[in-house]
Amino acid sequence: MPVQITIIGLGQIGASMGLALAAHKESVLRVGHDKKREVEHDALQQGVADKMEHNLPSAVRDAKLVVLAIPVSQVKETLEFIAPDLQEGAVVLDTSPVKAGVQKWAKEILPDGRYYVGLAPALNPEALHDFGVGLTAARADLFTKGLFLITAPSGVTEDAVSLTMNFVRLLGAEPVLADIAESDGLMSTVHLLPQLVSASLLNATLDQPGWLDARKVAGRAYAVATSGLAHHDEIDSLRMAALENRASVVHALDVTIAALRGLRDDIENENDDGVALRLESALQGRKRWLGERLAAEWNSSERSEMFDLPSMSERLLGGFFAKKPVRK
Repeated sequence: MPVQITIIGLGQIGASMGLALAAHKESVLRVGHDKKREVEHDALQQGVADKMEHNLPSAVRDAKLVVLAIPVSQVKETLEFIAPDLQEGAVVLDTSPVKAGVQKWAKEILPDGRYYVGLAPALNPEALHDFGVGLTAARADLFTKGLFLITAPSGVTEDAVSLTMNFVRLLGAEPVLADIAESDGLMSTVHLLPQLVSASLLNATLDQPGWLDARKVAGRAYAVATSGLAHHDEIDSLRMAALENRASVVHALDVTIAALRGLRDDIENENDDGVALRLESALQGRKRWLGERLAAEWNSSERSEMFDLPSMSERLLGGFFAKKPVRK
């Protein structure tokens, strides 16, 4: 009998998950839900789900896996709404970039025997320069050659984590277990920081002296540098994510401010060699990163070193996973 996977939120991430799962219809029943009926209609026409269920409790009642592909500002309310209807053993996943706040909500809201596991997706490198958003930007290969950081809070069963890892593999991606602090720290640097820097650049230039003329000639460099904020799906989510993860975000901002200060001082002091070194180092670093990201040839030892993961036995004996509940 196919396992029901309910996807709540049919934007680019949720709809792409549905499209990727279409190759596994023999083992998966895809149920979709979006707060906008017109999105549900269009998604069904595009083959994102096997059926749509606009009634949210009905959408999750028979689901073994529930994916919250929604802005983090909507996650708590959604958890509260679906919690009473989740079947025993159901696993709730979310795709928001930082997890500390979501993990806390899940612990408070989900009944015993229902589990939360966090997902932080790194997309197909071929989609890095695709700035489309929403359902129209969905693609079945969005997660191919990508990684998913998986954060499992204490008390989550091994079965729940295994189910999550299998789900990620069905999407064409590689699952990587990560400590929540490490995952949130990484996402603060590569996901939140670019958006906050984008906001700062806009605040430093918009409506400043000379802007009336500058706006007429602002070109590709300005558009690209400010696109991080422009393509975020909801400003409230960025605000919440930054504040919930403030220690990591503040550290990332401090490092960025220090880098800008160093460049500023070299320019003020007419340090030609210093400016050249900073720019060349940045350019070569980007080329190296982009080449590695496009190749996506991350070996298992490199991933283990990156996240310093304990062994399976250490996780089982040390409480990383809870033992399976024993029925009496």
